Amino acid sequence: MIHSRPFVSQSNPARREHNGTSSITLVLADQHLLFRQALRHYLETEQGMRVVGETGDGFNLASLVELRRPDVVLVDSALPGLDIAGTIRRIKMKCPGVRIVMLSLVGDRDTFLSAVRAGAEGFLIKDSPVEEVVSAIRQVAEGGSVISPALTGVLLREFRRLSALQEGVPPVGLTLREIQLLRLVAAGLSNKEIAESLCLAESTVKNRLSLLFEKLGVKDRTQAAIYALMHGLLPESEPDYPPGIAESSISTDQSTLHSVG
Repeated sequence: MIHSRPFVSQSNPARREHNGTSSITLVLADQHLLFRQALRHYLETEQGMRVVGETGDGFNLASLVELRRPDVVLVDSALPGLDIAGTIRRIKMKCPGVRIVMLSLVGDRDTFLSAVRAGAEGFLIKDSPVEEVVSAIRQVAEGGSVISPALTGVLLREFRRLSALQEGVPPVGLTLREIQLLRLVAAGLSNKEIAESLCLAESTVKNRLSLLFEKLGVKDRTQAAIYALMHGLLPESEPDYPPGIAESSISTDQSTLHSVG
């Protein structure tokens, strides 16, 4: 497999402070060279913006961001080799000050919710006017969040669905192990990562998650994560991932929390 060679600016790594004179530094990640070049050219004509790196695949994106430490990363959701949730988590863990904006040709529900859940600050449809992209970059660089209007309905529908599920029905009793699994799913970990964290077989994790989803009345990982959020099952502060929760912190699979949320 041929990986594209990333462009890296020869200047010093990006500054983290923003004031009247400092630039918003950017890394661009898109598989189409012409699109990257056109976007880069346009952004660098904007006052106070500077591209410090770019890449055409997802294999080296996190490493490039760690090297350049930009203020904002623009990422094509269809980038070859991109593990959306995993890459965002790695960037956030290594470079917590970096802000991430995803670009997508279509408003895919699962891709959108996966990116937002993992920590992306923005998600834009790729045919948005370039002025909106510039505005979004400035907004997230200052600590805000941006979502294309076409995608806000996705969030509303998920919350409404789970709100309807919650009304009049108390949360089901969950064992501490089930809550643990639910938290790992909400953190965006794959079955393999969960298995490694808990020292279980991947097939065991898959079976337990199937039973858990059936118990919660949810169809997939995204709905399970939103369920955990709405019922107050997520920790107050995010631990480092992969979490590696000690087995000693879980009493037994039979220990049940009957009143959750």
